[in-house]
Amino acid sequence: MENKEWFSLLGLANRARKVISGEELVVKEIRNGNAKLVLLSEDASANTTKKITDKSTYYQVQLRTVSDRYTLGHAIGKDARVVVAITESGFAKKISHLLD
Repeated sequence: MENKEWFSLLGLANRARKVISGEELVVKEIRNGNAKLVLLSEDASANTTKKITDKSTYYQVQLRTVSDRYTLGHAIGKDARVVVAITESGFAKKISHLLD
């Protein structure tokens, strides 16, 4: 993860209120069809990883992994976050491209 542009863009998306954080809220957004991209930290528990991966696959939502929960939380101005969802397609597309 040398490219930290995604980090700044995620912060911008959060300020635009296009980011949902927290496992249950993200699962709800995936089910409702609002989530365009899900970011999951590599240090998430096995149960959380399976749940988010299964939901993302079933509802055909793009899933990307990031280094750790502290990096993900810091990007959106919170403490530690294991999973976040981006609800706007423009932000989702650009962040996904930067993470590739």
